[in-house]
Amino acid sequence: RWALLYFPGFAFAIIDSYRSAVDLNRQFILAVREAAPVQVFSLGVIGVNTLDKVPPFVPCAWCMLTPGLGQLMLHRFVSGFFLIVMWGCIVYMSRVLPAIYMSFLGLFDEARAVLNPQWFMNIPSVFFFCSYVTYTDAVEQNKLFDMEQAQFLAENYRGEAFPFPQNTQEE
Repeated sequence: RWALLYFPGFAFAIIDSYRSAVDLNRQFILAVREAAPVQVFSLGVIGVNTLDKVPPFVPCAWCMLTPGLGQLMLHRFVSGFFLIVMWGCIVYMSRVLPAIYMSFLGLFDEARAVLNPQWFMNIPSVFFFCSYVTYTDAVEQNKLFDMEQAQFLAENYRGEAFPFPQNTQEE
């Protein structure tokens, strides 16, 4: 009975995601061609965002401990808090923590009885989705950081008017 409501939303999400991706790719190509400036610092309603370079495995490792922490490390506050709340709800509703505790005590039948399998099935998909998205966001943020640094160095240190420091000490 719910399939008739699910399919139009799913079809819209696919079509709109494709359209948005094509538009963003076109804007990215134009921005690269025109050497559009990259905003390094942003102060907004959601929070303070700074552009920094991090090894991609670090936020991914934080995300493997608790999904959402890696997004917070990358200054993606909205998605980070959403993932943390979603992870907490899924862990609570699946009752996985009491099941793990009972498994440590050797009460495997009780652990299986307390576990809610419908909620438990969401854990791998959320866990691996969050890890993958955090890793790719870190890689893309590093590319953006490199692009911004290249622009900054080209604007400030590549001109003919820039005086190079001369070695004043004679050997």
